[in-house]
Amino acid sequence: MTATDLDTPADAPLISLTDFHILLADQHPFSLLLGIDVLRIGRGTARAVLPARDAHQRLGGIVAGPMLMGLADLTMYAAVVGATGQAHAVTASLTINFLRKSPAGAIYADARLLKVGRLSAGEVILTGEGSDEPLAHIVSTWSVPKP
Repeated sequence: MTATDLDTPADAPLISLTDFHILLADQHPFSLLLGIDVLRIGRGTARAVLPARDAHQRLGGIVAGPMLMGLADLTMYAAVVGATGQAHAVTASLTINFLRKSPAGAIYADARLLKVGRLSAGEVILTGEGSDEPLAHIVSTWSVPKP
């Protein structure tokens, strides 16, 4: 254990928010196309927002499912990297349950890991701007490479 390890709280993420944004810009440019903004990373938690854009909507003025899936996947990726430090982790599965229509506007994602390891698993809850009412519930597993 190094002196730096002793100075880092046990619940601190293994990547800073600034370094995660750099990682996204360098390695995951799709997140920039969607405009997803990761707001917070913890060790096994993350919060992100998909901004309100007409391009995110489908017929009927609701946010399209693929946009919501991208938001959930990226938010869980932030939680996984925050918990493991492994930027090469990949999605093994993602199941989404749409609970209600996602109205036009910003959509927030809150991810938390339930298990951290070579196979990490967690959930994401999506909510609309100004509401705590869940729009979708996502369960996801991730394959995490050995350090």
